[in-house]
Amino acid sequence: MSAEIIRSGAELELAARVVELVRSTVGPAAEAEVNVQHKAEALTRFANSAIHQNVADATTTVRLRMHLDGRTAAGSTTITGADGLRALVDRTVDAVRLSPADASWPGLTPPSPLHQSAAHHGSGDRSGLDFGFDEATARATPAERAERVRDFVRAAGGLETAGYCRTIYLSAAFANSAGQAVEGRAAEAAMDGIARHNGADGVARLASGRLAALDGARLGARAAAKARAGERPIELPPGRYEVVLEPEAVADLLGNFMMFGFNGRMYTQRQSFAELGAEQFDPSVTIVDDPLGSRGEPAPDLPFDGEGTPRETLVLVRDGVTKAVAHDRRTAAEAGAESTGHAWDLSRTWGPVPTHLRLEAAPAATEPPVPPATLDDPVAESARPLVARMERGLLITDLWYTRVLDPKSLVITGLTRNGVWLVEDGQITAAVGNMRFTQSYPQALGIGMVHGIGSESVLLPDSWGGVRYAAPALHLASWNLTGNASG
Repeated sequence: MSAEIIRSGAELELAARVVELVRSTVGPAAEAEVNVQHKAEALTRFANSAIHQNVADATTTVRLRMHLDGRTAAGSTTITGADGLRALVDRTVDAVRLSPADASWPGLTPPSPLHQSAAHHGSGDRSGLDFGFDEATARATPAERAERVRDFVRAAGGLETAGYCRTIYLSAAFANSAGQAVEGRAAEAAMDGIARHNGADGVARLASGRLAALDGARLGARAAAKARAGERPIELPPGRYEVVLEPEAVADLLGNFMMFGFNGRMYTQRQSFAELGAEQFDPSVTIVDDPLGSRGEPAPDLPFDGEGTPRETLVLVRDGVTKAVAHDRRTAAEAGAESTGHAWDLSRTWGPVPTHLRLEAAPAATEPPVPPATLDDPVAESARPLVARMERGLLITDLWYTRVLDPKSLVITGLTRNGVWLVEDGQITAAVGNMRFTQSYPQALGIGMVHGIGSESVLLPDSWGGVRYAAPALHLASWNLTGNASG
């Protein structure tokens, strides 16, 4: 079953119909906003080096938020016929009349045109609807995903493998009673797989707006090389180590920055480390939220948020200086700012978050190619020059089971995963057993703490879907390893 592509414009017609239902039910005094989102997700899973599950799900969800007589309430439905929409409006009207007063209601998004990424100007896209949208990915078949799984398994050379290949198609529209009406669509493909050898695991992941960009053979070969190089690990004592974090590990830093650092709700409640205008990171660090795919990659998300605010690239950190946090209309009003287009259906609970973070890569070096780092070369291409410059430290592939100990300073504890190696004089000398760490993420990227950044930002998926990170490798002066995973 391929992803279902519904008729273009259907969601916008549905959203406008609900707005009219609200008007006819309670009159012009009600402020209403309607999101209609059609999501089709298809997933091909494999384990024991064989596909064991192929599933697809397509759902259209209508969400209504209403403000009436100083009170606010919201509701949703997946029943899009006339009776289902009427029931949604009636339920929301009943709920708003029972809700507490909402003194912080920020009002509706006024009519605003969508922004167009510079990478897609002149592409012929209709009113910014497509933003480089890849139709082939949206219509991907199980056979196309299975081809990539087959290539991954074959490239692993007989090692036990497991993982998934998925495609997501998203088509949505927004309308409100203030006259804002916008629509858009997006597609994503992702692959995540491991290979296992004598108890050692290796991983490879990649995301893209195009399924055609996922090379299963290359990912399988990389996972297998890491697994083979992870045999017979040694144990090291706890302490602060110089490290090179590969892109998979850096994605965890970006994920926690997303949720706890650049979150407008956390910022307005003074629970975030972010201080606008302050030099909080090394000057080599620039972090942006890029929902429109400004680097030529198809846009990873819709060109508007859950309140109909147009999205555009947002610079969060420039040359080490914190410049912005993500806002919806409510947190922006509290902070005396403007919405940055980051509202979503749970932003009032969890806060508005930037879901397409990119840590800018360093310019490509003009130095001669760096030779392999031995032990069958488990090093990611973008990390290799950084490893070559490390005197003594650790190469870390991945971080997992990370938990926040202190949101204000963003101290995180967690474990390494899928490959750790000791590096001495630029050469890998031994595999290392997994270790626990306790580390402030902003401090790790602080002034003078970043020794190097890789020259390529790799697009990596989040397990939830709809979130994507562009992460280079990082060479950091210090990472606090607090113990071995076994105790």
